[in-house]
Amino acid sequence: MAELRHDWRADEVRALFDLPFNDLLFRAQSVHRAHFDPNEVQLSTLLNIKTGACPEDCSYCPQSVRYNTGLDAEPLMQVEQVREAAERAKQAGATRFCMGAAWRSPKDRDIVAVAKMIKAVRDLGMETCMTLGMLTEQQAQQLRDAGLDYYNHNVDTSPEYYEKIITTRTYQDRLDTLDSVRKAGMKVCCGGIVGLGEEVGDRAEMLRTLANLPTHPESVPINQLVKVEGTPLDQVDDVAAVDFVRTIAVARILMPKSMVRLSAGRTSMSPAVQALCFFAGANSMFYGEKLLTTGNPEHEADQRLMADLGIRAMAVEAATECQSQPAAADGDAAAA
Repeated sequence: MAELRHDWRADEVRALFDLPFNDLLFRAQSVHRAHFDPNEVQLSTLLNIKTGACPEDCSYCPQSVRYNTGLDAEPLMQVEQVREAAERAKQAGATRFCMGAAWRSPKDRDIVAVAKMIKAVRDLGMETCMTLGMLTEQQAQQLRDAGLDYYNHNVDTSPEYYEKIITTRTYQDRLDTLDSVRKAGMKVCCGGIVGLGEEVGDRAEMLRTLANLPTHPESVPINQLVKVEGTPLDQVDDVAAVDFVRTIAVARILMPKSMVRLSAGRTSMSPAVQALCFFAGANSMFYGEKLLTTGNPEHEADQRLMADLGIRAMAVEAATECQSQPAAADGDAAAA
């Protein structure tokens, strides 16, 4: 069984990326099988509960007020709207409901409003996740008190490449929010984006940053950039499918007990590429026709893919069991 480590060196991680493709996938699949059922995948649905008008300058994001992408800003949704969306997601097979709001950081009145959404979704028997921007320790505790299971806050890329993508908040700001989430007792959902114009070394450093946190993120979303006209990255070169799969595989090796989520960008991936991602260790995916503002495969297409691959949807209880054990073991390893 793979050892839980928090002391990966840069050369070790880069060496994983440099392995022959078959050797890398064999190692990743071996790690995956040691910790998970290889034929189960956790299904999450993502809802944008507040759209656009974000003051940040993230170069990939159509929700930034700084870019003209044709996106209309929309205010925070009502609780009943969120509950209805969560019900539809559950009926379609999702077990986790993720809610995102385009804020730099929420105001106290926003926390009160989203707390009601958390309760409404939890009452349906679903896991809850939110991404609202930067949090203070007090806000993180309020979300935890409301019953939030996961908080998503991606590091996006390597510390070295980060300032070429975002200038309105620092890398340390992101790490501080992750620390606040941990202190509040919530689970962390944190990953990054492949295809921002970064080098392989940046992908290696992004994953090394996550793997060397005191506790590995319970969920690690790996996104392929969805290029949106009007953003600074709308003309960046595409990433080769093999390179994306390599990133999934290395994430699985570095963080053996984490859920590695196949996230944005699946609409441009063939079924064969997605199958390789699952073989490389992805065992979670966003499920539903839309992510925050960009498209995602339809439920029926994903159901056909899962049937073709013999993959089953992971039950809420199974996902919870998988995630309750790693956190304790991971923390023990960090303290040792």
